[in-house]
Amino acid sequence: MHEGIESVGFIMIVLCVVGRGWCSLYIGGRKKAEIVSGGPYSLCRNPLYFFSFVGAFGMGAQTGSVVTALLFVLIAFAVFYVTVREEEIWLTATFGEPYLAYCARTPRFWPRFSKWRDTDTIEVRPVYFLTTLRDGLAFFLAIPIFEALEHAQNVGWVHVMFSLP
Repeated sequence: MHEGIESVGFIMIVLCVVGRGWCSLYIGGRKKAEIVSGGPYSLCRNPLYFFSFVGAFGMGAQTGSVVTALLFVLIAFAVFYVTVREEEIWLTATFGEPYLAYCARTPRFWPRFSKWRDTDTIEVRPVYFLTTLRDGLAFFLAIPIFEALEHAQNVGWVHVMFSLP
């Protein structure tokens, strides 16, 4: 079971990195200049954060515990919720009614696939895509960190105080 949870976590981290890269193709360099509402931004207003939640679950799952994975998601949600509220205040002040209309039709975090809309073309700014990709790769650091901790427990260097399911 432990290895299965870790494997699911690995898949979630891959989805996170790919998803965040996909989102950056649409919003890279435009976040403060316009309301981006196509592609992943038609499904939810904060798909970058949504994919970060997926990655947080994947990181926590590297412990082999679903409870820890969910705890990682809750922590990420608490941090990003504050950030999103501040961004929404700024976006409302900057874009006004068009942003409020976007908010009314687009969920904040949880994607609604029936809302999919896209454009014929997008302008890609490689520097933003590559930066997002690089930042997303940090999620993979959970794998060697938790494997090292597991090894340290197995050889007796670190003692397990309690286990979570």
